[in-house]
Amino acid sequence: MIEAYALTDVGKTRSINQDYVYCTGKPVGKLPNLFIVADGMGGHKAGDLASKFSVQTFVEQVRSAKSDNPITVISDAIKYTNGKLVELAATSPDYTGMGTTFVAATIIGRSVYVANVGDSRLYILSDELRQVTRDHSLVEEMVTNGTIAREEARTHERKNVITRAIGGAEEVMADFFEVELGKDEIILMCSDGLSNMVEDGQIASVLSSRREISDKARNLVDLANEHGGKDNISLIIIES
Repeated sequence: MIEAYALTDVGKTRSINQDYVYCTGKPVGKLPNLFIVADGMGGHKAGDLASKFSVQTFVEQVRSAKSDNPITVISDAIKYTNGKLVELAATSPDYTGMGTTFVAATIIGRSVYVANVGDSRLYILSDELRQVTRDHSLVEEMVTNGTIAREEARTHERKNVITRAIGGAEEVMADFFEVELGKDEIILMCSDGLSNMVEDGQIASVLSSRREISDKARNLVDLANEHGGKDNISLIIIES
């Protein structure tokens, strides 16, 4: 039995929420459940439209997909969504630079299938919190090539520069992961408004507590805001 809870918050400094989440434990097309976090970017109107449009377009494509392979379903829907967002961006100068991060997951049996573009993340908590997705960001590339240490990445001045996004180019390449879930493991999906504001240890402490799933979600949002709330904060917690 899957229990999931989603929450999004504008944060302390932004006037508009450019994040968008989708969370259902019920079937969507041939997928038995579907969870998405998207973090939009662009001008005042473009960022929130990009995330909402992309999630809604993606969900529509998943509903109509014919394949039984979850990776094929998700991959095809991401490619289609990217093309549609590129088309939308071309319709108005206000939409120049429109794009969105995107992390999507579905759980089939004890396996979670994950796709990500950008720096919104999926974590799994077992004995410790581990990040499954890999950020498509400038600072992640700098960590990988040894330019900066991992500890510097969270506070680096260019930490918000991402290298891949839905709508960022005519074609997009998502990363895919399949992970076998262990007993009592917890999934967290989030935008960088949470991961940049709250240390992994604090996140793990909240997720491993015996509180209701909704209380855990609210606690994490509150922590992000207490630590500055410099961005929109969105998350999905999944317990199975």
